[in-house]
Amino acid sequence: MTELDKVLARYPNAETYKSGDSAALNAQILELMRAGRKTMTCEAWDAFGPGGEAMPEPGRIDVALDWEGRPALAVRTLKVEPVRYCDVTDAYVAPQGEFTDLADWRTVYRAALSRAGRFREDMELMIETFEVVEDLAILQPSQPDQPSEGAQDV
Repeated sequence: MTELDKVLARYPNAETYKSGDSAALNAQILELMRAGRKTMTCEAWDAFGPGGEAMPEPGRIDVALDWEGRPALAVRTLKVEPVRYCDVTDAYVAPQGEFTDLADWRTVYRAALSRAGRFREDMELMIETFEVVEDLAILQPSQPDQPSEGAQDV
C-alpha cells in the first residue's frame, strides 16, 4: 500500500490535486500553505466538472500533492465562491499568499490562464477558502544517505 493509499484510507472522500504548473511553483505554494500564509486559491470555473478536476466542496478534506504525486497536505475546504476575473479585489489577493498586490495577481493569473487557453477578462473563477488540517510530508519515508546495517553492495 502506497503512502497515498494510506492517506486516502484516512480521508475516504478526498480528491487529490497538484497546485501550480511547475515543480518550483508547486513547492512554493505548499510551503505557503504549511506556513499558514496561503488560505485561499482560485482556478478557472470551467476547469471543473466532467473531464476536469473535482470541484472543491465545503467541509470535504482533500489531499494536496507535491510535484512527484506524493501526499503533502490534507486540506479542508471552508468556502467556494464564483467570482469573475474582472471583479477580483484586494480582499481575494492577500489570502492567496504569493502575490504582492492586485496588479501582481492579475499579471500572474492572466499569464497562467492564457497558457491554459482559458483567459477572458469576464471569465468566472472558483475561489476556494481552506485550512490545512494535517501536514502529510512527515509521513514520507526518509531516504537514508548511508546504507543500513547489513546492506550489501551489489
